[in-house]
Amino acid sequence: MTTALALSMLDRLPAGIARPIYRPSDITPGIVHFGVGNFHRAHQSVYLDLLMNDGKALDWGIIGAGVRASDTAMRDALSAQDYLTTLVELGGDPAAARVLAPMIDFIPIDDREQLIDRLSDARIRIVSLTITEGGYFLNSATGRFDAAHPEIVADAASPDDPRTVFGLIIKGLRRRRDKGLPPFTIMSCDNIPGNGTVTRQTLAGLAALSDPVFARWIEENVAFPNAMVDRITPATTDHERQYLKDTFDLSDNWPVFCEPFKQWVLEDHFPLGRPPFEDAGVTFTHDVAPYELMKLRILNGGHAAIAYPAALMGIHYVHDAMANPLIAAFLEKLELSEIVPIVPPVPDTDLIAYYRLIASRFANPKIGDTIPRLCQDGSNRQPKFIIPSSRDRLAQGLDITGLALVSALWCRYCALVDDAGYAIAPNDASAARLQALAIEARVSPNAFLAGLHDIFGDVGESPRFAAVFAGHLGDLWLRGAAAVLSDYVRSR
Repeated sequence: MTTALALSMLDRLPAGIARPIYRPSDITPGIVHFGVGNFHRAHQSVYLDLLMNDGKALDWGIIGAGVRASDTAMRDALSAQDYLTTLVELGGDPAAARVLAPMIDFIPIDDREQLIDRLSDARIRIVSLTITEGGYFLNSATGRFDAAHPEIVADAASPDDPRTVFGLIIKGLRRRRDKGLPPFTIMSCDNIPGNGTVTRQTLAGLAALSDPVFARWIEENVAFPNAMVDRITPATTDHERQYLKDTFDLSDNWPVFCEPFKQWVLEDHFPLGRPPFEDAGVTFTHDVAPYELMKLRILNGGHAAIAYPAALMGIHYVHDAMANPLIAAFLEKLELSEIVPIVPPVPDTDLIAYYRLIASRFANPKIGDTIPRLCQDGSNRQPKFIIPSSRDRLAQGLDITGLALVSALWCRYCALVDDAGYAIAPNDASAARLQALAIEARVSPNAFLAGLHDIFGDVGESPRFAAVFAGHLGDLWLRGAAAVLSDYVRSR
């Protein structure tokens, strides 16, 4: 009979599953985390689990928090199993499974007053975030805080009844200040350049709309360490749930599957203290930027590069895309000729070797990562992962043939029909706008660049970029992604 994951079953888990030495009753809270998704549970939660199993960081338990309707399903799944998570690492043979237990509570999204009480609890010294690239209310073209976003406008008008993550954090900070408590550190774990700096801009920007004095207090008193995080973590489906049952005889409402590799580079700026993350393999540095830029350009940019041709060619899995000779060759040429050469040096890192590692991770057939996941939310990802490389190369007068092709592939994808004529499911908050512009661009390519100035910015205004983009886009419509990739790979 399959064992259902629960605290009462920890000592009776099936053979082959590692279990925590500690128990949730040993833990006291130290972190409130917004955005309890798969990545958080495969990354930050894993580092804490490693420490807790060594008897360390037991005063850094995680309290989960969410503000979106989608967070309810995750809370329901985890609360039913005492906030435990089964992590399955896919890479070795056999796969390795372990149960994680650093989370001790998850506050319902409709209980904002309880959340504010937790945020103003003296034991909470870190508030961490994995709310995705689109959760920071940034203008895509400028990368700055978007004060005109409807959710920001609403929170600014009702600061005592906030609905966004940032509005809630502001209210929590205000209550701490009123109680005479020092502010917690705010630690972003999202794939955004300068994620700590961006978090400060958004938080202070929102506060300034209703209370400029408190906004200055935030800027002067709250710590926002920058970080680079990395672990490929696919979405969970019924396939993963069944795999866990079949392979390990364990039932988990929402298990996490991921690759063995993980990386975390972090600024050491935590005025109220922090877990000894270095003992679990975290790299601390005074300057995260080189590591971050390397990862965003080479890994995230690489994901974006293979996602759209694979989707247009009807490929579902990332490892199958890497097994396609055209896509693999396209990625390699793009990375080695246009992306890697403009990535600044990184301490103790061979950038070409780093790319080779990335390519091997993409090709791991056991992960089961999907092309639809990589294609998701392109309007937020393109301006962070692809367009900055184009901008840098244009500024230096360098070739942008491959990078412009990535943008053209995205445009072609946004028409939401693949090369075989099958519909593509929309997976971007701006899908309707993108589709309309992509269809118009079939006749007038500049319509996509001009209509998305908030995304392309000055890159879309470059005549050289526009000309190469238009040529690629016309070719993609006429001959299809495979033929265009073939031409690019064979070109000198």
